[in-house]
Order: sequence, then C-alpha cells, then structure tokens
Amino acid sequence: MHAHRPRTPATERTRRWFMNRSLLLGGAAAVATMTGCSAGASDTSGSASGTAQSGMPSGGAGGMGPGTTRVKYADFKGVTTDGTVVDDLFSIHSTGVSTDAVVKAAQAFLDGLSAKVRRASVFDVDDDEWLAWSNVDGYAREGARMGDLTEKQRNLGYALLGKALSADGLTQTRNIMKLNAFLGDYNGGGKETLTEGPYYFTFMGTPSTTKPWGFQYEGHHVAINYFVLGDQVVMSPTFMGSEPTSATYNGEKITLFKPETKAGLALLRSLTSTQRKKVVSTNEKGGTDMVAGAGQDNLKLAYQGLAAAEFTSAQRQKLLDLVGVYVGYMDDGHAAVKMKEVEEHLDDTYFYWIGETKDSSAFYYRVHSPVVLIEYDAQSPLAYGENAQMGSGGGAPGGRPSGMPSGQPTGMPSGGPDSGGMGMGGTPTQQHIHTIIRTPNGGDYGVDLLRLHLETDH
Repeated sequence: MHAHRPRTPATERTRRWFMNRSLLLGGAAAVATMTGCSAGASDTSGSASGTAQSGMPSGGAGGMGPGTTRVKYADFKGVTTDGTVVDDLFSIHSTGVSTDAVVKAAQAFLDGLSAKVRRASVFDVDDDEWLAWSNVDGYAREGARMGDLTEKQRNLGYALLGKALSADGLTQTRNIMKLNAFLGDYNGGGKETLTEGPYYFTFMGTPSTTKPWGFQYEGHHVAINYFVLGDQVVMSPTFMGSEPTSATYNGEKITLFKPETKAGLALLRSLTSTQRKKVVSTNEKGGTDMVAGAGQDNLKLAYQGLAAAEFTSAQRQKLLDLVGVYVGYMDDGHAAVKMKEVEEHLDDTYFYWIGETKDSSAFYYRVHSPVVLIEYDAQSPLAYGENAQMGSGGGAPGGRPSGMPSGQPTGMPSGGPDSGGMGMGGTPTQQHIHTIIRTPNGGDYGVDLLRLHLETDH
C-alpha cells in the first residue's frame, strides 16, 4: 500500500480555478449547471430522470465534473434508485479469466517511467483520485501524460490498454484521441489540450495477480477506470465521447459510435407501438440529457421506461446485443463474465428513450439494471459544425463554418463546463455524442469488491 497522498493545496487551487473559469466563460447556463451540480453531486434526487429542459442537464445531473462537491472515496455509495444500495449483488470469486497479461503490461509501463513521473502517478488503492475524472479538456489532471512521454513509453502505455481492452476498445480509445486532435486543428485553439497528448495514466495500488489494484486512463472525451482483484475486473465508470464523431484526420477516415447508434435503434424499432409508448418519454431531444456523467458517483436515478421482463425473446436478445457493444470494449474474457452478470438481472433491466427514431436522429437512450447503467446522448454542437455554440480556443482558421464563434480564450473546455456536455441551445446532432457505462450499487471503481476483500481477507 502506498502512503496516502492527499491532494495538495496547489492542485486544489488549480481545480477550483478551472471551475471558476468555467463559470466565467460559460455564462448563465454554466451558473445554472453549477448550482444544480453543487446541490446534487453527492445526492442527486430521483427527479434527475432524464427529462431535461432544452439545453440544460436535468437537475444539473449531467455533472460539472469533479470539484469542491466531488464525492470522496470513503463516502462513495454508487448509483442507486433511491439512495439505498442493493446488497449481495457482487462477490469475490474466480472468473477463470487470467489477468496476468494486464498485470505484466501495467508493471512494464510503470517500470518504463522516470522515478519522478512514477511517484506522481501511483496512489493508494482506495484514493480519492479514482473519482477525480472529467471528460472536459481544460482540466488539471494527475499522472503520466502521454504527450510528455517518449515514444517507447507511450507504446508501453498503449500495450497496457491493449491488454485491458478488446481490439474494438483500443481502436475506439485511440480514435477518440485522434478526433480530439482533429478538433484542435479545426477550431484553431486548445493547442495544449486538443491534441493526442493530454491523456493521463494514474495507478491505484501496485499491479498484482492477488492484491487489489487498478488504473485510470483519462482525458478529453475518454475516461477508463479499470479495477483488478485476482482474476476479477471492473471497468466502470467508462466514459467515451467525441465531437465530431466522423472526420478525416491525417488521411484516415474515422467514424465513431455507429455500433452504439445502430444497436439502440434496432432495439427501439423491435418494440410494439404499445411498448414504445412506455419506453419513449418524448420526441423532443434536449441539448444534453446525460445524467450519470463525471461528478455523479452517488446519483439517485429511478428506473424509467420498460423492463425486459415485458420483452419477447427476440427483443431481449437485441437488448443484450446493445449492452454487449459497451461491455465489449473491455477484454473479451472479462466482457463475457460481465455479460453473464447482466443476463442474471435481465428481467429487471429497463430501456428508456428520448428523441426521434430515424437513422440520422439525435436521441438519448438509457439501459438501467441493478448491475449496469448505460447512457447514450447525442448532444448540441459546442465546437464543431454549423451551429456550434462555443469554441475551444481563439483564432478561427480560414473556412471555419459561419456559426462558429471566434476569439474565445485559449484552453476553454470544448465540452463545455458540464461533464455531460452543456448543449448550449443548438440543435442536437450525431456529430457530438457522449456515452457512459457504470456499475450501480457500489460496483464502480471496484469499490464493493475491495470492501468485501478487506472484510474477508484482512
């Protein structure tokens, strides 16, 4: 166990500065979001159900991201329907899926770092750093920054991701980073944050095949939390998003979130008209509807929509196919373990929808059960497209679309000051998508497994 290293006053000042700057730059909408987040980051009411006002997170539940209201690890409860954790959902057991490869890759990456960077990147296994993630770009992060590493060190980092993730998961993560760099080139700003460089590794505990540990990989539009205990793995919360979702970068055509989009539509379209009436809340899509983003670790979120207990066998399979897209970004063996867990609670898995249902529609959907929470949110444009509402930096390049504001202060978060995406009133689009997968009832960050481990083994 590493000596607990509380966040330094200087770091806290940096994060508070980010929050304050977001308020100043984000205007009234940011103030409203901050107010909602401050009131509900650790105890968001069940009314944060996803029926958001246009352009604003419901109850602020989209989340400003970590800050002064961030939940501490010791106070972590996880997403619940009413504030009460459902007991006995998780257990310590052998999955039969080895974690040797990811342990070796993590150790190799750490061994390849300088002593100074390594010291700055390793925390206790129960450190508050687990919860200190955000998807916005202009955010002070800890750990080993990929852009500051040598090519050899970066390759060791990608090798670690390659062992922890599936091939699709690694490709998705790398493409998010590439489109982040595309966005920086496109809008002419954010040269320190809108590149492939500002993505960070932190480690909680020491890589081991027997003792609990984990790592976090995060930056703009991606946050992967990966906890390991023996041969058990919890990969949540995992946030993935992008703006744009399709572009050509360095000659490579990149398109993201097609599987998530198609699988959601396939399930929705398989429902009868009677079932749809229970699933679809409204055809009017707000600028942002995500409720379980960064800073929402103790969110109260009631079930909405229709439970799979009322689905046909074919519809249940489409629901599993949808969940499988998100779960499938972790390594294949542990993804299969997680899907078995999901299947055990399939009757109590709810599907919920906001928005239209055409192939090109911007919509929101949620899958929610005692052991999995998934959100997909097509949001208003913020820094890309004809009706984007804000830029990430000053100096618009020639050819910027007419609707793109110029002259914003350099480094302004392109995702807006809200972790779910501010959605500043523009028309939502599939060119700006945020997704998240969580493990409700104390499962995120492997907290419940660690608690069980300490109770039984120590």
